[in-house]
Amino acid sequence: MFMSNNACLVPSSFWLTGIPGMQSLHIWLSIPFSSMYLVAVVGNVTIPAVIKVECSLHQPMYFFLCMLAVIDLVLSTPTMPKLLAIFWFGAHNIDLDACLTQMFFIHCFATVEWHLLAKGIFLAMAFDRSVAICDPLRHTLVLTHATVGRLGLAALLCGVLYIGLLPLMIRLRLPLYRTQIIAPSYCEHMAIVTLACGDTTVNNLYGMGIGFLVLILDSLAITASYVMIFRVVTGLATPEARLKTLGTCSSHICAILVFYIPIAVSSLTHRFGHHVPPHIHILLANFYFFIPPILNPVVYAVRTKQIRERLLHVLKAGTQPK
Repeated sequence: MFMSNNACLVPSSFWLTGIPGMQSLHIWLSIPFSSMYLVAVVGNVTIPAVIKVECSLHQPMYFFLCMLAVIDLVLSTPTMPKLLAIFWFGAHNIDLDACLTQMFFIHCFATVEWHLLAKGIFLAMAFDRSVAICDPLRHTLVLTHATVGRLGLAALLCGVLYIGLLPLMIRLRLPLYRTQIIAPSYCEHMAIVTLACGDTTVNNLYGMGIGFLVLILDSLAITASYVMIFRVVTGLATPEARLKTLGTCSSHICAILVFYIPIAVSSLTHRFGHHVPPHIHILLANFYFFIPPILNPVVYAVRTKQIRERLLHVLKAGTQPK
């Protein structure tokens, strides 16, 4: 499995720990994790299905929600099968190429959602709201279906181009490792890089550069969009009109909080929680893959009247005797 070279190894596979210190509870932990995954799948399949059958929802904002639902599904799927295999069968071993593939999908779609589609969708939604408020007569001309499709495709391509280099750099620049044991329950870029022998400066700088590019710049763009919206809202004539207009943006803000609060908690715990046990760090990292996919459908089903009414109609139809 390994070839030795000056105390470093050339691995053909890695060993995923699972939840360290809680191996005896893996079977029990599989219950909440599999339940969360099931809820995330049902919720994120339901939202696009409702939007597809309800013609009144064939609008740019709801197409963005479909993209978000698909990305949520893809983001949570690469980790769950292997995690459940570890919990149920003790299948800790993962081939090197499979590990790099899992790492690519995790970081690619995390980047697309967190930093591109998440912010790209929110930026586009903010633009959607600003056009609808500032220039409603041009709303359908500015945000056409083709424009929405191009925005989504651009976000996906950016994620692939940014993250596609990570497994390549690991393959080409970091062939040797001190150990094959990866502490988390999935193949994460920095978890692999920290095990490598040799100079990892390029990998670290590239990861930091991506974080700065997609996090800081897109966040500034979102802020600018909402500043423009709020300036228009404050100019409306009546308090009722202002509240109604702000209500259209509330679901967007809730969704942003759903993304940023788990990220902030996880990041602060890793940075300042030096006395926090390792299994808490890993549990938080795993839960992050499921909190947004679970909460996003709930947020939009509750906050969007058309989606809520359509869901209630479907549920009532399903419970009526034939």
